[in-house]
Amino acid sequence: MSAVSAPGSPDTAPAAAEFLAQAIGLLSEFPVVDGHNDLPWALREQVRYDLDRLDIAGDLSARLHTDIPRLRRGGVGGQFWSVYVRSGMAGDDAVSATLEQIDVVGRLIARHPRDLVRALTADDMESARRDGRIASLMGAEGGHSINNSLATLRALHTLGVRYMTLTHNDNNAWADSATDAPGVGGLSAFGREVVREMNRTGMLVDLSHVAVTTMRDALAVTEAPVIFSHSSARAICDHPRNVPDEVLELLPANGGVAMATFVPKFILPAAVDWTRAADENMEAHGLHPLDTTPPAMKIHEAFEAEHPRPVPTAATVADHLDHMRATAGIDHIGIGGDFDGTAFTPRGLDDVSGYPNLIAELLSRKWSTADLAKLTWQNSVRALRAAEDTARGAQAVRGPSRATLEELDGEPTT
Repeated sequence: MSAVSAPGSPDTAPAAAEFLAQAIGLLSEFPVVDGHNDLPWALREQVRYDLDRLDIAGDLSARLHTDIPRLRRGGVGGQFWSVYVRSGMAGDDAVSATLEQIDVVGRLIARHPRDLVRALTADDMESARRDGRIASLMGAEGGHSINNSLATLRALHTLGVRYMTLTHNDNNAWADSATDAPGVGGLSAFGREVVREMNRTGMLVDLSHVAVTTMRDALAVTEAPVIFSHSSARAICDHPRNVPDEVLELLPANGGVAMATFVPKFILPAAVDWTRAADENMEAHGLHPLDTTPPAMKIHEAFEAEHPRPVPTAATVADHLDHMRATAGIDHIGIGGDFDGTAFTPRGLDDVSGYPNLIAELLSRKWSTADLAKLTWQNSVRALRAAEDTARGAQAVRGPSRATLEELDGEPTT
């Protein structure tokens, strides 16, 4: 990995200079693997994938959380780019939009070969680290992206998708979401078959966004480690998008990795009610609460001017990581910022350049270099490698599943 320089945002409040210098040095050797970045969707919403209009080679801090200079300053060495589509999309429309997201990730990699490189395996990630490039992987956010088709799931894997979040904010026909009313009670029979087929292909099962019942069902079925690509600790902030201790405690036996997120309403209790009011304000203006386009951000900013926002910091995220380490163990935690998928970010973690501030905060709390290397790089690479090993074993004993939703569950309920 090429040398990392100090974050340049004048709004950050980094820890003591010596810890920040240590953090920068550590990230030069063990860069961050971030589990979730919504840049592809932001490019869709802002410029309809016109990469000339938003060129990430330059400073895009006025429009986005992400560009290559700030990825470099942040010490990012591996990025799971989210190929997300809203759960309001359904059927073939959801599949087509996911394919568009996959396409733009490929175009970004082709456009910036000195900085980005496609990674499909753990070995590819290690090769990228040696070459000083950012390993670029993809994660599909929401099982609605496969339109209840295991063949479509396999096609996404063939195209490079290496995890799938089983739901987004709404239930689908075979899995319950954390932020919807109970539907099938966790995973349906077809949902369990989706998990098995993900194991067989080598695609990581992502349990961010899903109900606790779905978490438990998936952990009971999976043969490979799971991940939470962007979820924090429910014991610290009681939000349904976070992971309860009873599930964190299951990760050592599974080998999985829970990747702490930076979204204020998931990490700071005081931000929960404020965000609910801000979302209602967006809807009153005819806008989606997750809209982060410049016109939408003006609405957000006007609301914030009248209603001051509770602001978390890097220390807030560190509180979650302290708890997750104590509960799941150092081998089972990571980082998934959710940049460009949230309107607001913590102070000191304003954008992708901010990771050194978080590592400095953890160093100030006596985290060892060995533990931080696991957090930033090693745990995520290990989980992907384990999924690959599981897939090789599964493929030796069973072929592609031809099961359908109708065969296993009856007619779709959603």
